[in-house]
Amino acid sequence: MARSAFRHRDFALFWVSLVTESFALQMSFVAIGWQVYSVRENPLDLGLVGLAEFLPLLLFALPAGQLADRVPRRTLLTVMVSMNVVVLGGLLAVTVSGASRVWPFFALAFLQGVGSAIGAPAGRALTPSLVPEEILVSALAQRSIAFQLSAVVAPAVGGLLFAIKAELVYAVAIGLSLVAVACILAMRSGRTPATEGAAGLDEVLAGVRLIRRTNVLLGAISLDLFAVLLGGAVALLPIFAKDVLEVGPTGLGLLRASPAVGSLITALLIARYPIRRHAGPKLFLVVAGFGVSMVVFGLSKAMWLSMLALGVGAGLDMVSVVLRQTILPLVTPDEVRGRVNAVEMVFISASNELGAFESGVAAALIGAVPAVVAGGVATVIVAAAWWKLFPALAKVDRLDELRPVAVDSG
Repeated sequence: MARSAFRHRDFALFWVSLVTESFALQMSFVAIGWQVYSVRENPLDLGLVGLAEFLPLLLFALPAGQLADRVPRRTLLTVMVSMNVVVLGGLLAVTVSGASRVWPFFALAFLQGVGSAIGAPAGRALTPSLVPEEILVSALAQRSIAFQLSAVVAPAVGGLLFAIKAELVYAVAIGLSLVAVACILAMRSGRTPATEGAAGLDEVLAGVRLIRRTNVLLGAISLDLFAVLLGGAVALLPIFAKDVLEVGPTGLGLLRASPAVGSLITALLIARYPIRRHAGPKLFLVVAGFGVSMVVFGLSKAMWLSMLALGVGAGLDMVSVVLRQTILPLVTPDEVRGRVNAVEMVFISASNELGAFESGVAAALIGAVPAVVAGGVATVIVAAAWWKLFPALAKVDRLDELRPVAVDSG
């Protein structure tokens, strides 16, 4: 059996689509953050962008998980990326018109959230079916590399293009998204649904029930939720770049790229040297380390130290991501994988988009620096508390010993 995930044609196409689409989105995030904060210089506006992205996921993610099990997953991925093309076109139009108001950014963020709600569960559920189970950990690390490789380069490129001409960011992003659509359409996998039958409320909630009664799953997903919700600082980077470190849009691009550098290095190491033992304890340790790194970032006044803290924190978070993304498909039967991934996506989106809103509110109330420091401390406390609350997760040793749990028929 081939040990390289890239020897599987559909995984290679999927990986290229992830790189190009992630590159497009990461470039646009730099431009959006700078443009939104420049309109009124109100930290809350940055948080509202995250809230606008999160609300559709809260509303549509669970039904979309049901779709991901009953509709061809490749189709749903195509819809998501196509909607992102529409959003990027709207951002280009807003930029050409002067970008003098914030509400168009909120509306387009909401539309992007709708697309993510539709397609992300399908993408997450599709990945384990593209490679044999024995190389799943490596393949998931490669999937993370796809995101992080883009995130390393794209923010810096986005900042540079924005400095030249703001419209260039969105024009290039549109082209990259179209490449992603072509790669997805060329895939052979995901053309048939994972299961059949009529959809009802009990079926939609099957993923919720499975997570709720599986201590390992609930612990891993909720740990990530609260850690990133409280400790994340990405939404506040425009404030640090403009007011704390005074490094401008190019510096903002470098700050946005720093977490990706740490994540990429870590993902490359995990792909080469997969985690084989003591998976549970390592998960808690890296989450606590992530919190400490955010405290260092919040207190830093030097650009190099800020970049280092962001990189180290993201590297530790990458270990957490790979462990969680490996645990989920190993304990989840394929016929409900879309619905379980949808629930996970709500948790992750809550930690990212809703976390961005929380960061904006906290920064508006107590200032950006105190908000980041307090969030980092809270993350360390969460890691310690979850160790006691989810003993089954803390005791996980070898990932390859995990097996799918039985599906509750409701």
